[in-house]
Amino acid sequence: MTRKELLTVYSSEDGPEEFETIVLRALVKACGSSEASAYLDELRLAVAWNRVDIAQSELFRGDIQWRSVHLEASLMDALLNDRHEFVRLLISHGLSLCHFLTPTRLAQLYSAAPLNALIRSLLDQASYGAGTKTPALKPSAEPRPPNVGQVLLMLLGEMCAPRYHIWATGDPHHDHGCRESHRGGESAHLLSVRATSELMLDAVLGQTPWSDLFIWALLLNRAQMALYFWEIGSNAVASALGACLLLRVLARLESEAEEAARRKDLAAKFEGLGVDLFGECYRNSENRAARLLLRRCPFWGDATCLQLAMQADARAFFAQDGVQSLLTQKWWGEMDSTTPIWALVLTFFCPPLIYTNLITFRKSDEESTQKDLAFDMDRGLNGEGPARPANPPEKMPLGVMSQPSSRRCSPHLSRWPQFWGAPVTAFMGNVVSYLLFLLLFARVLLIDFQPTPPGALELLLYFWAFTLLCEELRQGLGGGWGSLATGGRRPGSSQPLRHRLHLYLTDTWNQCDLVALTFFLLGVGCRLIPGLYELGRTVLCLDFMVFTLRLLHIFTVNKQLGPKIVIVNKMMKDVFFFLFFLGVWLVAYGVATEGLLRPQDQDLPKILRRVFYRPYLQIFGQIPQEDMDVALMEHVNCSSELGFWARPSGPQAGSCVSLYANWLVVLLLVIFLLVANILLVNLLIAMFSYTFGKVQGNSDLYWKAQRYSLIREFHSRPALAPPLIIISHVRLLIRRLSKHRARLPSSPDNFRVHLPKETERELLTWESVQKENFLLARARDKRESDSERLKRTSQKVDTALKQLRQIREYEQRLKGLELEVQHCSRVLGWVAEALSHSALLPPGTPPPPIPPGPKD
Repeated sequence: MTRKELLTVYSSEDGPEEFETIVLRALVKACGSSEASAYLDELRLAVAWNRVDIAQSELFRGDIQWRSVHLEASLMDALLNDRHEFVRLLISHGLSLCHFLTPTRLAQLYSAAPLNALIRSLLDQASYGAGTKTPALKPSAEPRPPNVGQVLLMLLGEMCAPRYHIWATGDPHHDHGCRESHRGGESAHLLSVRATSELMLDAVLGQTPWSDLFIWALLLNRAQMALYFWEIGSNAVASALGACLLLRVLARLESEAEEAARRKDLAAKFEGLGVDLFGECYRNSENRAARLLLRRCPFWGDATCLQLAMQADARAFFAQDGVQSLLTQKWWGEMDSTTPIWALVLTFFCPPLIYTNLITFRKSDEESTQKDLAFDMDRGLNGEGPARPANPPEKMPLGVMSQPSSRRCSPHLSRWPQFWGAPVTAFMGNVVSYLLFLLLFARVLLIDFQPTPPGALELLLYFWAFTLLCEELRQGLGGGWGSLATGGRRPGSSQPLRHRLHLYLTDTWNQCDLVALTFFLLGVGCRLIPGLYELGRTVLCLDFMVFTLRLLHIFTVNKQLGPKIVIVNKMMKDVFFFLFFLGVWLVAYGVATEGLLRPQDQDLPKILRRVFYRPYLQIFGQIPQEDMDVALMEHVNCSSELGFWARPSGPQAGSCVSLYANWLVVLLLVIFLLVANILLVNLLIAMFSYTFGKVQGNSDLYWKAQRYSLIREFHSRPALAPPLIIISHVRLLIRRLSKHRARLPSSPDNFRVHLPKETERELLTWESVQKENFLLARARDKRESDSERLKRTSQKVDTALKQLRQIREYEQRLKGLELEVQHCSRVLGWVAEALSHSALLPPGTPPPPIPPGPKD
């Protein structure tokens, strides 16, 4: 045997895991080279066995010179087999994803999805919807890149979907926007339908391949892969919220319950990551955290973090102090949030008080910038640092965009537009206007609504409702939150009308407004037709109830009433379930009792009244015993002849009751009251209690999430309230037409910040630093947690037990050696004694030495 160093001894008592370790170590030992190409098979075998510990201890010790090209095949195996630990290990040792991820490999990754997976059906739908049919590929042909962009567009819509485009037929090795050298040819970016000047930071910082793999992991529901690619990529907060949105949409489409539950759990994890990371950012810098909320993210369709959170129903994200602080500032506009409500109401009815100290306004941006500039100059003169101009965007409190029209005038004169332009002022004006509208509506219905031609108050009511209709049209054409003056998602672009109407109709209160206005138009139309006056009055009376219920939306802004309205909304679902059970039992009882009491009555209106209305009143205690129990009935002259049973002459027509089986009617009444009043009513109370206990703890989260929609709605509304809002509508229409002719830029969206590239780069870098700090703190907390301590303790105990087993084996071996030595000593003693008595030894030979005894 010439190569004994290649020999490895294996014992069957070591177990299967030790066998894998010994085989890999033997194979690595057999290579005996420092070239990485000699260890490729061993690395792929470690990936197949999912033994990252062996690969890290045997293959990545530092003596093997690994290059990126050597690790690509193993990374592909790790991605296909969902070996997230190997993905971390390979990328941490120098693998470049910019050169690894090609269209062919990405297509192979998507083809790894199971045949019955949701992503396969979505890709097929996207291919058919785009009018392209995937041809049958030959075995040697490379798979075509999937139409992922169309899938994301179907799932998320235009507002939040990442923008993909069809792969260019050029060099398959594209650079993905990395700053490394190209492999030649033209590069095809996955996530870039934008112009080269608008690729911005995703491609500049080399984040495109991470984003591709991040989307792939989300679509295939690879949880650990998605978490890792989120940790490495940029736009951490927006990506976490976007992943939460995408996973929840996929969970609703998932047919398998287990897979849907996994997606929901992963969505909850990403929501928690977004909440925790933004909390870390807010604790570090409130201004930058606010700009992070308002910054448009090009990767997620130019949507902001607030829009992604609203679409994903991430209520915990809105409940954070940083988000609520920004919303409070947006709600109060340029006024200080500590302004008393009574002062605001008093100033609303007495506008000259705006110029007094009753209303407190925040410090303007120009004053803040001048003060900071003076402070920097003082520092420069004192030798503390160079004197440099302040950066105005960095000095904006909470990232709020300034209004040039109000900044150019003097601070004292700018109070008027600042007061009337605040959302809280618009809200108060709409509340007062709506209450006056309801009073006018009630006055017209109760007093002035006559068959004669409409009077002045009735005409005023019609004009008031017309202005409300104009406002709803403005909201619908503006995409729910926009206006006639806003052009869409980006400057120079507009959203399709269908998308804007869909966004408008998704709000329940907008649907309520449309129902109320439709009923109002129907009632007015019937009222103006001579023969339909009473029908019009009836429709308008019902419409008044709908308009009055609309007041609940106004009260949602209140911190005490808002959560209670959420609880009432949730309880309404319980009422519908209760009415279903009650309706089944009520119809069964009503039809049975009516058939027993009046078997030949043919008056349909009275039959329906006794079948439905009478049992419903009996639930509340109104039990007409004289109409059901013959013992308590008054005797009337009812003919029992055929044909006169239910139609006797006189005022008692139709009141004849059958005497047969009347005891069964009384018994059914007892059972009905027992089930309805005791079982079903208590079931409803139990359902209310359960819903109240479940929603009470989360009602604050629901309210804070709805608060964003309410603030944004009133932030986009004109300052004037109906009916004077028609002036603002005419102004906005003229402004829209003038901008369309002159092609002027659209008005800025105060809930979206357009930052310069350098400022955006600094903001994303700061966010990445905060993400690293957050991940380090999270890993430290995880190491210090009780579960991790128990895990480390169990590992130490396992190691100690293994060493004890080895010590026991050594003791057994020593005992065996001692027995053998004792046996040999006895044999030698016997031989010596036999020789001493033998004649072979000459006389006079000295005796054998005596073994030394124990020392005294």
